[in-house]
Amino acid sequence: MDDIDSAIVRELQHNARLTNRDLARLVGVAPSTCLERVRLLRDRGVLTGYHAEVDLGALNRHVQAFLHLQVRPMSRDVIEGVKAYVTGLPEVLSVFVVAGGDDLLVHVAVPSVDALHSFLMDKFSQRREIVGFRSSVIYQHTRNRVLGPL
Repeated sequence: MDDIDSAIVRELQHNARLTNRDLARLVGVAPSTCLERVRLLRDRGVLTGYHAEVDLGALNRHVQAFLHLQVRPMSRDVIEGVKAYVTGLPEVLSVFVVAGGDDLLVHVAVPSVDALHSFLMDKFSQRREIVGFRSSVIYQHTRNRVLGPL
């Protein structure tokens, strides 16, 4: 990563819909150079995709929470199975395998606190490998949308 690559990544994080010509102008290189740099950044796995930002409230998902799961028996297969199950649920935004007292941290967005309670009861309480869970409702969520400096 040199200064040009860093500038390309920074600009794409701000606006992934930039045309190649506009991106090249912003970082101060020729469009052909910019196109090749972006291709190489994708090939090296630095750029992994382009995403649309979604307003969860507009989708009637006003309540977000972190769910702390404990899983038993502790094995790679069980963790991977629970992770695959949880990731497939439409309410789930992210799943993290963590160290400490919990085994997984799950970020969810649902319409209401009642919907969160139903989600926990319907989706987790019946799974034998999930031996415990607790929830932390998120009051505010601020995200750093741009990683830097590179």
